[in-house]
Amino acid sequence: MILEALGATLLGLALAWATAHRLSHRLPARSLVLSTGPAGALIGAFITHMALGPGHAAATLAGAVAVSAALLSLLLRPTRGRLRHSATA
Repeated sequence: MILEALGATLLGLALAWATAHRLSHRLPARSLVLSTGPAGALIGAFITHMALGPGHAAATLAGAVAVSAALLSLLLRPTRGRLRHSATA
């Protein structure tokens, strides 16, 4: 479990760093992004580990990356150049 948590944290940090590097113009403060990635990965690893049980390290890490990516996607802001309106507006 300790190695899964460490691996999830490192994967979350790597995903957050890549997101901050690639989409820095659409994200809030870099410190928030770099802390959200590992936190989301730890939460995802915990949930996946509790659902599947021990012995599923690869699936636990996949769940960690999925939750981390989902939380990082919530930080994205729309681009400033164009505003989209719904079809009914």
